[in-house]
Amino acid sequence: MSAKENEALVRRFLEEAYNKGNLAIGDELLTANCVFRTPGAIEGIAGWKQFATAFLTAFPEDLHITIDDTVAEGDKVAARWTARGTHKGPLRGIAPTGKPVTWIGIAIYQLSGGKIKEVWGLNDALGIMQQIGAIPSK
Repeated sequence: MSAKENEALVRRFLEEAYNKGNLAIGDELLTANCVFRTPGAIEGIAGWKQFATAFLTAFPEDLHITIDDTVAEGDKVAARWTARGTHKGPLRGIAPTGKPVTWIGIAIYQLSGGKIKEVWGLNDALGIMQQIGAIPSK
């Protein structure tokens, strides 16, 4: 696949999975042995679905990821994004607060055979916790 096709695949993955809550897209667009390093390692499609479900549960009504920028070269795509949602479900043991949350992240996706094989990603987890009041902001 071309770099442009890889970029379109990553955009489709993020849109379907997080903005539409369609986790079945992982069966189509992830390799069976995919690895998400976020930090730590989330392995396989089932592991990713569990990870994604945690965010979709914590922000069940209005989670939305906006892709701010992408760069694609060869078999890799980098995506910088902004996520927004209202904390209306449990998140890592923290009861819903009803607070709106905005956080940023960046990920590098490596593709193989038209599927996402590996992801290295970071997001502002500290900012999320501060916004929901789980950690003091100053």
